[in-house]
Amino acid sequence: MQALEPTQDPSWVLTHEGYNVLTENAVESRFALGNGFLGMRASRPVSRGPTWVSWQGYVRWASWPRCYVAGLFDRPNTVPPVPALVPVADWSRVRLVLDDNPQLLLDGEFLASVRQLDMRRGILLSDLSYRAHAGITITSDELRLVSLADRAVGLQVLRFSLDRDGIDVTLEANFAMAGMGMEPLQLDRDVSAWRTEGSHKAVAMAGSVTLRADGRPLVPERSFSLRWIWRWRSVAGQVLELDRLVTVARSDSLTDDPAPVATDALARSRALGWRGVLAVHETAWQQRWNASDVIIEGDDEVQEAARFAVYHLTSAANPDDERVSIGARALTGDAYFGHVFWDTEIYLLPFYVAVWPEAARSLLMYRYHTLPGARAKANAMGYRGALYAWESADTGEETTPERVVGTGGEIIDILTGRMEHHISADIAYAVSQYWRATGDDRFFIDAGAEILLETARFWVSRAVAEGDGKRHIRHVIGPDEYHEDVDDSAFTNVMARWNVARALEAIDLLQACWPDRATALRQKLALRDDELADWRDAVARIVTGFDPATGLYEQSAGYHNLEPLDLSLYADRKVPIDVVIGRERTQRSQVVKQADVVALLALLPDEFPGAAAKANFLYYEPRCAHGSSLSAGIHALVAARLGETQTALRFLRHAAAADLELDPNSAGGIRIAGLGGLWQAIILGFAGLDLMDDTLGIDPRLPPQWRSMSFRVCWRDRSVAIRIASKTVHALLVDGKPMEMRIAAAMHKLMPGATLQVSI
Repeated sequence: MQALEPTQDPSWVLTHEGYNVLTENAVESRFALGNGFLGMRASRPVSRGPTWVSWQGYVRWASWPRCYVAGLFDRPNTVPPVPALVPVADWSRVRLVLDDNPQLLLDGEFLASVRQLDMRRGILLSDLSYRAHAGITITSDELRLVSLADRAVGLQVLRFSLDRDGIDVTLEANFAMAGMGMEPLQLDRDVSAWRTEGSHKAVAMAGSVTLRADGRPLVPERSFSLRWIWRWRSVAGQVLELDRLVTVARSDSLTDDPAPVATDALARSRALGWRGVLAVHETAWQQRWNASDVIIEGDDEVQEAARFAVYHLTSAANPDDERVSIGARALTGDAYFGHVFWDTEIYLLPFYVAVWPEAARSLLMYRYHTLPGARAKANAMGYRGALYAWESADTGEETTPERVVGTGGEIIDILTGRMEHHISADIAYAVSQYWRATGDDRFFIDAGAEILLETARFWVSRAVAEGDGKRHIRHVIGPDEYHEDVDDSAFTNVMARWNVARALEAIDLLQACWPDRATALRQKLALRDDELADWRDAVARIVTGFDPATGLYEQSAGYHNLEPLDLSLYADRKVPIDVVIGRERTQRSQVVKQADVVALLALLPDEFPGAAAKANFLYYEPRCAHGSSLSAGIHALVAARLGETQTALRFLRHAAAADLELDPNSAGGIRIAGLGGLWQAIILGFAGLDLMDDTLGIDPRLPPQWRSMSFRVCWRDRSVAIRIASKTVHALLVDGKPMEMRIAAAMHKLMPGATLQVSI
């Protein structure tokens, strides 16, 4: 009973009561569980109907249960054909039959329905009471988790009772939709394995289920693989307890059998018992919260949003698997098929760099392992070096569809895979940020430098010298995807120039510190001195779009000549602006989909001299329609750095609402990048944390209503606890050697165990 009680402090618990078909799928996304290997939506387990009917425009799924395994991609029978995450068996489902009448939730009457996400413990708790046929009342409560301590493991504990004597009860615990879209390899009583048809990956699932009445185990029927059936006559008020352990293993090659791995994991879990599995899981979550919690006094709304963001960011990462990354909806929904975008490096990675460097390293190694795919894409398009896929699955090949069929049957060209090239510079930026903050020279030598050099080589081949003496990058799409096929996108060009400059620094550093590695890498890449001279020329001559007279960057060539549009006239819109005014007018106007030049300002503030930072923010902010969940958090970050705290707070609350409010559009999964942007707004914006310099820096600008903010940050094998309160920064070196830290504009020495206090 104690295990089924949530954390007492309500700031750690999200609660949803009742059932509404319009928001149920969004609740399942919002309360999803994950550990970076397994992800599971928060669908109700008891008497949930099957989900096999085909999609129809006039009906809605009453529930959308899904369990995902990171990296388990295959190509479904879709047009266009693109790889997608393959859902595995829904192992939480329980089927209840009373007096030969199968019970379906939608056929009964909900008397009480509560779901709670206990973020501190990383568990889902559910309470349900509903009236079934003949007036029988069923009461149940559930605990569910996917283990952060042992990522192969899931656990379900379910208690339920009836209010009638003498009912013939049948209870079935199964692995619903097991092997859907896959070929069976093994179907044994306690373990099954399947192989995907196209990618030839394999997945195995093992299970153990026990049902107790008054503490006494009941004997199940075991006629099929991974299926348990019990039958008995009810006693009013008698509580039955079901505990289910499930383990999962993935194999990426034809020679590796995942079944023994899943079986071994099940043996480990059974030896611990469900209470032991719960205990080690809670310990693992406590360790992560010790490193990553953000405590804000004076703003309960932002406190809840911050913890919600940290919960899902922690749930999404697996530092033990370099072959997977984090998709646009993590492992919480079907949207975007599990594909990886620039979101991971620009919106998510700063969180991991600051509080979980091992996870950050793993995500960047995924990009190193997919470097061959990036080279192949660049070569296919006539360029040199590495052009990363705009949408990537497990191989690094471009998975963006070239065209799709619109709602009216028209064919729509998708240009992002062909033109949104800034992703290569985004990945280079993340490599540099990680290396600066961690001092991980082994990563830099073995992987990071090669990524920097190959992405730089791409940009130099992409930036073509023309008759005006400048080098131009034409036919691209910047972050503002409302404007396609533009020339000299400021974001793209400035990031490209920065990428090339960092690559030149990298080769100089390798030569100075690791000359043998520099020689080997230059030989591997056939990188000659004359090519490096061309790189230096590119840094000097790439067009940036900056106007020294106004201090403004022109978002792309000709942007200032587009039609101005007063977005305040459309403030009450419920749909994106391009739907309101039409795609063609949107493209003719200055309306911006999401942070573009403002995103550049967030990433490279040194590229905005003097008053240029504020000038660009004031110019582009009113032109942004925030047609993406990526936008509000970055605007909040930049506004906070500029001292516009109330504007920043407004954008921060906008960012928080995207997933905390039950928007039906979030049925496809939580918007993980938006949550990463929210965390950045709080830590890199309001707290003013700087991870890109040679020393750790902080320059806070808290809203006046925030009494204090506390958090921890990792910096080059050190852990620093920071508290900001009453215009004073308190910094404690929790772990590691003495270090220097910049607070506001002054340098200070941090010594182990001694709290530094600095007035600001």
